[in-house]
Amino acid sequence: MNEWQKLVDGLIQELGGYWGPFEMLAALMEELGELADAMLGYEGIKGKADEEKLREELGDVLFAILCIANHYGIDAGEALKLSVKKYRFRDSKSVGSKTR
Repeated sequence: MNEWQKLVDGLIQELGGYWGPFEMLAALMEELGELADAMLGYEGIKGKADEEKLREELGDVLFAILCIANHYGIDAGEALKLSVKKYRFRDSKSVGSKTR
């Protein structure tokens, strides 16, 4: 478990423990919706740009993801490294491809 996961775990333990897996997934989906709203404002599509709100919602999404990773005993940093490796390998095969 990485440093950020330990920080999240400590807080969750103080607050009474983790929710069930699908409750955490629902919370993540809710946070993704809030992130989408913040991005719409930031991009001038709907509402107004608010960098603080965008930062807050991105942090909330990361928090929710780390809760899920902790529940399943997955080191999120290692999972991210594997994804970067996967995208690097896959996208390097395409000439002129953009990384995500």
